[in-house]
Amino acid sequence: MLDIGPLELVSLVVLAILIFGPDKLPKMIQDVSRTLRKVRQFSENAKQDIRSELGPEFKDFEFEDLNPKTFVRKQLEKDEYGLKDIRNGFDLRSEVGEVTDAVNGRESQETPAPAAGGPDLVKKPQRLQPGERPPFDADAT
Repeated sequence: MLDIGPLELVSLVVLAILIFGPDKLPKMIQDVSRTLRKVRQFSENAKQDIRSELGPEFKDFEFEDLNPKTFVRKQLEKDEYGLKDIRNGFDLRSEVGEVTDAVNGRESQETPAPAAGGPDLVKKPQRLQPGERPPFDADAT
């Protein structure tokens, strides 16, 4: 319930007996339980009033949905746009591995064809001779 262990529960009972005494303790427990029951009833009535005021569009509205984590989890479960198919069809590890191999100048297992008009990142760069200038790249300037 409140993450109370057995030792804490026993110490709370002993403390309650010491504070209220054994003769008043049963009445105190009844009063506390009655108060908790009234608070629960009040909260349920408030929820029903809010649902009735919101109208029929919100008949299956749950107050737990107001928690941001619950709301996001519920929205992601719907998958209206087919995001699960996209996520399953995209292998991020292999893509990152290919880019890492290209940057480090290593040959990857699968050499993808370069994009039309784009630079070939998989091809090893040529070594320049001392004093030789690199080729002009209009996109880099």
